[in-house]
Amino acid sequence: MKFGIIGAGLIGHFHAKAITAMSGGSLHSVFDLRAEAAEKLAAEYGAKPYSDLAAFLADPELEIVTVGTPSGAHLEPSLAALNAGKHVICEKPLEITVERIDQLMAAAKANGKTLAAVLNRRFHPGLTAFKKAADEGRFGTLTSASCYVKWFRNQAYYDSAGWRGTWALDGGGALMNQSIHTIDSLIYLAGPVKAVQANTACLAHERIEVEDIAVAIVEFQNGARGVIEGSTCTWSKDGHPARVQLCGTEGSVFLADEAFELWDFLHEKPEDAGIRATLMKGQEAGIGANDPSAINFHQHQRNFEEVVNAIAEGREPTTSAAEARKPVAVIRAIYESAQNGGKRVEL
Repeated sequence: MKFGIIGAGLIGHFHAKAITAMSGGSLHSVFDLRAEAAEKLAAEYGAKPYSDLAAFLADPELEIVTVGTPSGAHLEPSLAALNAGKHVICEKPLEITVERIDQLMAAAKANGKTLAAVLNRRFHPGLTAFKKAADEGRFGTLTSASCYVKWFRNQAYYDSAGWRGTWALDGGGALMNQSIHTIDSLIYLAGPVKAVQANTACLAHERIEVEDIAVAIVEFQNGARGVIEGSTCTWSKDGHPARVQLCGTEGSVFLADEAFELWDFLHEKPEDAGIRATLMKGQEAGIGANDPSAINFHQHQRNFEEVVNAIAEGREPTTSAAEARKPVAVIRAIYESAQNGGKRVEL
């Protein structure tokens, strides 16, 4: 399929690398309101540059669009692309409210097009093994399910662009921006959330509207309890890994970025030895913990390939809009709880 990129910034370059490496797709065009930025990225990959969105979307050869604009500016270009008859893959979060996501899902349905999200963390071997164990019921009764994203962003990060740290365009802080993939992983593994109680604060940054630390108590529909913690004010030299931890009456697994700190089950299976031999934690730094540009593009590549395959097979991709809606709903509920004195909010 022929891809077009909306947004020629850092994320746009990231998407270009992933599209170039993937099977089943090629980079056809690039749109950015800044003509020079569009021309630069397009020239690097042999694509067509556009600075007019209508002209970009009118190209009959263009089949699928990736959106890499700021979080709170996903709605308009995604909606325009869907209404122009293009499939859409949008960066995280799909949008910053469930209402906007529902609007996009309705447009996709009306136009008979696929709307998918970038949920790239789902495509590494560690999470695949973790998901298989959860689906097989290896934890027994799930009792505890938590995630922790203790990252750091300096003041220069927020000062680097006027939209950073704003409710309107970032949609939130450490949770909506940095922690959303890990929260998605938690829900993917542990199942739907029933209710949250939360507290947030901005402790270490200036001139931002949003939180740089948040802690929530989580109750899952299956009865498990847990914690969601996200921050951009927890410094370490190499960066803390993003952690997802599940425990039950028959097993415990702790995942740190893409490797396991613990893989322990009451009832062993043959594959456990191989997982311990190949996927256990070494001395890796946290991926993207201190430097947001340190994340590789290979999981984006697999994410894009999954969407293309789903379109060809006439099915919903595993990174569908419905899946992408779930972590946004949880994060919005956490914000609602924190803004109302930590009251219990049910989803």
